[in-house]
Amino acid sequence: MWKAPYQRAHAGLGYVPQGREIIPQLTVEENLMLGMEALPGGLGRQRGIDPFVYDLFPILRDFLPRKGGDLSGGQQQQLAIARALLGKPKLLLLDEPTEGIQPNIVLDIESAVRQIISQAGISVLLVEQHLHFVRQADRYYAMQRGGIVASGPTQELSQAVVDQFLSV
Repeated sequence: MWKAPYQRAHAGLGYVPQGREIIPQLTVEENLMLGMEALPGGLGRQRGIDPFVYDLFPILRDFLPRKGGDLSGGQQQQLAIARALLGKPKLLLLDEPTEGIQPNIVLDIESAVRQIISQAGISVLLVEQHLHFVRQADRYYAMQRGGIVASGPTQELSQAVVDQFLSV
């Protein structure tokens, strides 16, 4: 059943789309505040920005007054993930979070995802093409034309499956 984005957010779903979709004209702080709109009864405005997002992405604290559109692609991705986390989701959907991101920021994002799972207890559904990032997951699902063609525990992801479904 289809639900409006605000209904999905209220149900505990956080979403970071491919391409980030931050609002470039708003400051970093304003973008972060938008993430708290999913909280019931304006609780976000009362509590302020959760320091956990600054633990994950320290650069955001320094950039609060900057326009989101002035950030690099990697910084925008960090902002988009932090914004989704501020809605206190139970499940965080990340659609290709490393696409077009420089390698050192990719490592920061990978580390942040591990911390989100281990420290915040949030489940993460990751759509990703970088195999080294995928191998850190508990389970994998390979899709082809909208259908699942292979799945299992990630430690059992064989080279044959990689060659058949994940290689170009």
